[in-house]
Amino acid sequence: MADFIVGHGQDGNFNVKIRRKPRYVREDKCTGCGLCAEACPVTVPNTFDENLSLRKATYRFFPQAVPLTFCIEKKDRAPCGITCPAGINVQGYVQLIRRGKYQEAVQLIMERLPLPGTLGRVCPHPCEAQCRRANVDHPLASRDLKRFACDQVDISRIPKPEIVDRPEKIAVIGSGPAGLTVAYYARLKGYQVTIFEALPVLGGMLRVGIPDYRLPPDLLNQEIDYVLNLGVEARVNQRLGVDFSLDDLKAQGFGAVFLGVGAHVGSKMGVAGEEELDGVIDAVAFLKEANLGSKKKPGDKVMIIGGGNVAIDAARVALRLGCREITLVYRRSREEMPAYAEEIEDALAEGVNLLYLTAPKSIIGQAGRVTGLECVKTQLTQADESGRRRPVPMAGSEFVLECDAVIPAIGQQADLSWTDGCGLKITRRGSLDVNQHTMQTTVPFVFAAGDAVTGPATVIEAVAAGHRAAEAMDRYLKGEDLTEYAATQAAVPRPGKEWAEIPDNVSAQPRVHLAHLDVRQRVSSFEEVTLGMTEEEAKLEADRCVNCGVCSECMECVRACEVGAVDHSAQEKELEVKVGAIVLATGFDIMDPTPVVQYGYGRYPDVYTGLEFERLNNAVGPTGGQILCRNGQPPTSVGIIHCVGSRDTNYHEYCSRVCCMYALKYGHLIHEKVGHQARIYNFYIDMRCYGKGYEEFYRRIQEEGVTFVRGKPAEITREAISPAENGKLIIISEDTLMGARFRIPVDMVILCSAMESRDNAAEVARTFGISLGHDGFFLEEHPKLGPTTTATDGVFLAGTCQGPKDIPDTVAHASGAAAQALALTTRGKVEVSPTTSYIDPNICAGCQTCIGLCAYSAIEFDARRRVSVVNETLCKGCGSCAGFCPSGAARINHFTENQVMAEINGLLNQAFL
Repeated sequence: MADFIVGHGQDGNFNVKIRRKPRYVREDKCTGCGLCAEACPVTVPNTFDENLSLRKATYRFFPQAVPLTFCIEKKDRAPCGITCPAGINVQGYVQLIRRGKYQEAVQLIMERLPLPGTLGRVCPHPCEAQCRRANVDHPLASRDLKRFACDQVDISRIPKPEIVDRPEKIAVIGSGPAGLTVAYYARLKGYQVTIFEALPVLGGMLRVGIPDYRLPPDLLNQEIDYVLNLGVEARVNQRLGVDFSLDDLKAQGFGAVFLGVGAHVGSKMGVAGEEELDGVIDAVAFLKEANLGSKKKPGDKVMIIGGGNVAIDAARVALRLGCREITLVYRRSREEMPAYAEEIEDALAEGVNLLYLTAPKSIIGQAGRVTGLECVKTQLTQADESGRRRPVPMAGSEFVLECDAVIPAIGQQADLSWTDGCGLKITRRGSLDVNQHTMQTTVPFVFAAGDAVTGPATVIEAVAAGHRAAEAMDRYLKGEDLTEYAATQAAVPRPGKEWAEIPDNVSAQPRVHLAHLDVRQRVSSFEEVTLGMTEEEAKLEADRCVNCGVCSECMECVRACEVGAVDHSAQEKELEVKVGAIVLATGFDIMDPTPVVQYGYGRYPDVYTGLEFERLNNAVGPTGGQILCRNGQPPTSVGIIHCVGSRDTNYHEYCSRVCCMYALKYGHLIHEKVGHQARIYNFYIDMRCYGKGYEEFYRRIQEEGVTFVRGKPAEITREAISPAENGKLIIISEDTLMGARFRIPVDMVILCSAMESRDNAAEVARTFGISLGHDGFFLEEHPKLGPTTTATDGVFLAGTCQGPKDIPDTVAHASGAAAQALALTTRGKVEVSPTTSYIDPNICAGCQTCIGLCAYSAIEFDARRRVSVVNETLCKGCGSCAGFCPSGAARINHFTENQVMAEINGLLNQAFL
């Protein structure tokens, strides 16, 4: 698990840098027991079995691996977890649900979220927008899975984490999602936490802003009680600026204060009649009264102004309070509505009327009471700063809607009247000014987050900001420099996008959608509208996850390992080593036969490559060594096709050398394991059985009854033309010896795919300064006299990286490379050819043309003298520099004009003696 980064030097003295990837399992501790793999919930295609089976993210490379140490495969974090503002490990809890580990899933969620059941209902699930499952069919229902897990678990029974108490005190003002997040995670760090809440109950906007039919109050109570039971104190009916001040808190010994006061004041429409008439009720105040127990209906015919979630909530609450007719007036089109699409659909299903492209102009009243709403039609023009098209009133389109109540829901803002004289800076849009990385205000011991900072936002965004605040407060109370911390956070690199490939065989599956209460039942009560998943539905939905990050970091392996060998914090390391020689044994790739479309690989399930058949035949392979078709039955007939991609001008012209012999072997193995009644057909161009005992084996296979057909099949199809071909793979071919065409039905086809160079061969060649042949394999120095050496001294080739070979040839080649490497390193010195380049410093113009031409990096530029200089140890005397030097300064040693003429004269004089 390492990559070669770069190497410098020359034969006998290389300095190489190696990047060692983390295994995440310590070799000095792992006993190879496999408990970590048993606990791992993630399954991915097993590349060692050619993706014919599955393995865990925690795995051993192959059963016979030495040592037996396990490792964990990780990619970059899945996009769902990256997208989640709170950083919840979405892939992790989804995989735990898939395995039925619901409590573990909830505990994993609560590492980043103290209100799992709440967010399982009200989260806008931005994670789903980035789910890569959408590339197959539909995004995973991650929010609904979160809700399912929480509904299976009594949160009060979840073991409480161990807390080491600290003496410092933290005051949390407001018990909304941001305040509860800060209280929970600050308490886990050991701080003495007290919540101050202006309302008579805890929960903030979760309690008074979200209707009970979306968020059952009993569930919210349970999750708040879990936070309080950790040792958090709560004081209700305590309003900042009225019952206490920031100075009071400081005097009481609170070392840090968090402001999560929310945005509980509704924005005004600014139209006539809004302030003077009875029956105009702000949506925020309306929802607050309803959630706190007031069941008084605002009127019979109610107009809701706005298009956001608050407007939809107000309309649906009014419906449940007994209002006869409810119309939501919105100045843009439905496409521009900021409310969640699912909430709009539910409102329409319940009978709420939506009036688009309409804006309020004034509220009409009689005897001090609302009697109507004067509106004007609008048309959309160019987009504004929000990205939505701007509505413009249409002249002469005014009309009046009869109503007895108007509920504006056009925005919210925080009540910050108490901040006068306390040193807190307020932004131009009326929010608290904070550092976005630390959430610290202009008063150093005061931190803030939530709607009072951002304006009305989502619950999950408030939780995310609460996390940042809790971390920064911890550092502040420990005396750390928050300016430096903020700079560090600002410099954190963006997460990577190296994710697992989505397997080609993933089939489309329908997404699970939550059931709803019957409309007649839901509009007459505040019962929860959406119903949760069944266990079967949840597991089916969780099974749709494509495991983008491979390891989900659920930490089940950590809990399972009895010797503590799993270390998820392991980091990549770079090692620098000195070596005397380098041997390249990077092997080969098997050609993907998919482009050879006529053979149906990837389309027909029982068409295998030779390497896939090797895994089927192996005792530790996916079928335990049994030769079986995809339907689990042994084949009664098998076609083996030679030279797929080899000896083919469309792909590779060279012979792969091993195909003929392993095709013969397959015939023997099939007869041995399935029985001699199995019919086996070998389709070949010509048999190349060179090697000791190879021809004898060929004759033996003929005697065993394998049928040999000289000719390359034209096509493999499933289109049957006779009863004998039904359900079979039909090989359409011609026997060139007999001159006959025929169709052969078989159960299985094995393609002897070409051996080809690795896909990174060019990159490796550049790294080591060696050449590639026209076939893509590494080029040796001489095909006869130097089969293991390269143009770079000290770098040797071993095995199939140099070209196709069978096992005996590979072993011999590798032995030769090892012997040459040993000979080089044990001599203690190297011989350098005297034929090297030389650059005359008196002529060199310093253009550096030669440096770019040198394939051996043997020329450097002397900045002091402004001339190029040759390193004679690295130079091979190829003459490239001499041939292109514009000033003629580059020459080859011992090949000056005087030397050449002297040699010629010597030869001529010798000839005349």
